[in-house]
Amino acid sequence: MSTAILWLHGDLRLADNPALAKALAAHDRVLPVFFDAPAEGVPWAPGAASRWWLHHSLTALDAAIEGLGSRLIVRRGPVARGLAELARETGAQAVYWNRRYEPAQVATERAVEGALATAGVSSESTQGSLLVEPGTLRTAAGNPYRVFTPFWRAAQKVLRPEPPLPAPQALPPVPGTVVSDGVPALELLPREPWDAGLAASWQPGEGGALARLEAFLEGPVARYKERRDYPPEPATSRLSPHLHFGELSPRQVAWALRTGGGPPPAPSGPSAGGTPGPWSGSETGAEAFLRQLGWREFAHHVLYHFPHTADAPLDRRFEAFPWRRGYDRLLAAWQRGHTGVPLVDAGMRELWATGWMHNRVRMVVASFLAKNLRIPWLEGARWFWDTLVDADLANNTLGWQWASGSGADAAPYFRVFNPVLQGERFDPSGAYVRRWLPELARLPDRWLHHPWEAPPAVRTGAGVRLGEDYPLPLVDLQESRAEALAAYRAVTDAR
Repeated sequence: MSTAILWLHGDLRLADNPALAKALAAHDRVLPVFFDAPAEGVPWAPGAASRWWLHHSLTALDAAIEGLGSRLIVRRGPVARGLAELARETGAQAVYWNRRYEPAQVATERAVEGALATAGVSSESTQGSLLVEPGTLRTAAGNPYRVFTPFWRAAQKVLRPEPPLPAPQALPPVPGTVVSDGVPALELLPREPWDAGLAASWQPGEGGALARLEAFLEGPVARYKERRDYPPEPATSRLSPHLHFGELSPRQVAWALRTGGGPPPAPSGPSAGGTPGPWSGSETGAEAFLRQLGWREFAHHVLYHFPHTADAPLDRRFEAFPWRRGYDRLLAAWQRGHTGVPLVDAGMRELWATGWMHNRVRMVVASFLAKNLRIPWLEGARWFWDTLVDADLANNTLGWQWASGSGADAAPYFRVFNPVLQGERFDPSGAYVRRWLPELARLPDRWLHHPWEAPPAVRTGAGVRLGEDYPLPLVDLQESRAEALAAYRAVTDAR
């Protein structure tokens, strides 16, 4: 009997899993396995929120696999050695997986290929986590793209939405002699129960991912283009953690956007009888969301070609940026949502409670940390990495370097988000701030986003005592903006 191993290397799903489809097509038996490697010394090892999600995602995947007649093998230990040993143990002739593109994962895959080759076991990796392979797109000069718009223009020329692969109807059983450590043995859940807010907000697993996609297509996608920047409104997809853990593929999302989640459309127009072409015409909500998938592709493209950017600025001039010294107190206040700036604090408290934050607010809190407080962007990136359920190294790196002005397609150094104006524009009724900062709930809309400027009588009537019920601002927004601009000019004018 021909046996293969399916190494679940980040794509925790059964539908549209190219590695699974290839293994099933070529072998009688396929053994699904997840390896949990030691995290000591590994850069950017999964944070607490990611580990919480991973536990529940693996549990859901194990149940789904059992429903098809098989079971998930969970092992601990170094991946390369573990896969070679499992192949010898089971007589497997081949190992399949879907490629990952983060620096540490690329190194792991190379080690796996070497160990399997030494053991006389074949290996095959496929593309399953992105729409476009990061190494395939180059500028006219042959260089990696560093600006999103030309990257996305080039990507759209090669993108041809394809129907996703169906999930298998059954899986061959795993022999009873093959031992699994089980998901609980990985000890992914927190020892102190702080995760109630995450459990109330999310349903990890492929089923939860498909349900979230269906809900997005049924309503929010229609108003996505116009309302996605308004944090009080349910106008975004919240698919990011499902995409990160591979419970949903970007191809599934792109196809669902094109077809409305229904069956493949009948061919028509210039592409009739051939492969469907990309979208055209005025941008709809679906097209606007596809563009956001494009940013995800761009983030992986940049990290793949510039792996040092996870820890260092892409623009080397910013290595000399004069960050603030002795910022521990300010950083702790930012992390807890005690900066005295309502929109910033609301975002940070949403993050702590749910493991997620609205993207518009992410930009605001990142700008506040890196520019108004002049705290190194890496401090913010590390906090997001530990607390976000959608902590993705490529997206996290691109976002923080964008906010700090040092990365690919970065925001200009002189763009400093004003959290008061951002709040008044995108949370005009104050619903978002009032939800996460109940101590300010009784303030009138006029003063909600800058309570320090409210007349004392107004604050007293709303039960707000600045410095007691709610903190005074850590910094003056205008003064800190001016200081940041001076620091940025010193760096950008240096060469």
